[in-house]
Amino acid sequence: MKPLLALLMFLTAGPALAQNHEGMPNEAAFVEHRLGLQISDSDPGKQTQVLNNAFNVLTAYGPDKVAIEVVTFGPGVDLLHDGNVNAERISSLVAQGVRFDVCMNTVETIERNTGKAYALNPHAIRVPSGVVHLITLAEHGYTIIRP
Repeated sequence: MKPLLALLMFLTAGPALAQNHEGMPNEAAFVEHRLGLQISDSDPGKQTQVLNNAFNVLTAYGPDKVAIEVVTFGPGVDLLHDGNVNAERISSLVAQGVRFDVCMNTVETIERNTGKAYALNPHAIRVPSGVVHLITLAEHGYTIIRP
């Protein structure tokens, strides 16, 4: 009977593992709002705008009521390059629950083209494709905004 119980527990855990495998965040129990912020260019003004938007939404709803993901791809991965001038702001937002996703398709292309490793901010969460991740977020109730 015990091996059968263990098998049932393993099989029941499958969907939870699959959900985490999608890269979806573990949200706070009281989240009422979900926001995905897209950044796909390296313009410092756009980077500031995305960070300001994340901060303003956190201020409006409170970190327990909102889930925020900043998704970077294309030239936007510059926001999560190690040494970016916004590193302190990113750390502060991460401490309040904001996730920062980096498109590994873009990072791998940069590395292939330059022949060098692309150093990432330690808070960067690697996702296989930024655009696909945005679609997944939208399918899970996130409003996607491109400031």
